[in-house]
Amino acid sequence: MSINPLKEPGNIQNKRLTDFYRQFDKLLIELRKKELNTDVVNSINNGIEEINAFSGSEKKLRKKIKTEQSRILKLIEKEHKLVTKNHYRNMWLAIGMAAFGIPLGVAFGASLGNMAFISIGLPIGLAVGIAVGTELDKKAFEKDKQIDLEIKY
Repeated sequence: MSINPLKEPGNIQNKRLTDFYRQFDKLLIELRKKELNTDVVNSINNGIEEINAFSGSEKKLRKKIKTEQSRILKLIEKEHKLVTKNHYRNMWLAIGMAAFGIPLGVAFGASLGNMAFISIGLPIGLAVGIAVGTELDKKAFEKDKQIDLEIKY
């Protein structure tokens, strides 16, 4: 079973909608290259049918495409461990700042007696998070679990 094509909506005036549409279409093209199980393909096709049949405003269509794209990305990550480029880097950037940066900053601030030094920990956590995420992205690429697409919202 294959993934259905996305129908081109006629007369789009909004550039952001066009960008979202092209990104979603590129995601579908990349997914067609992968071996996906029937349940995942059926779920993707249901989402495509909803978008193709959508008749609301451009703003609502953009939101619909964005939510459908997020749902598909979560589904393929859960079922097939497929991720987009820089997925882990973007995820671990925030985790590094929260899990490593803030505690390190508090430790620096408390030890130096000035809580203004809390900001020293954030770039350290940022660097740790980027390093961990980049390494995980490399592993995903080596295992052929990475889709040749970078998501931009």
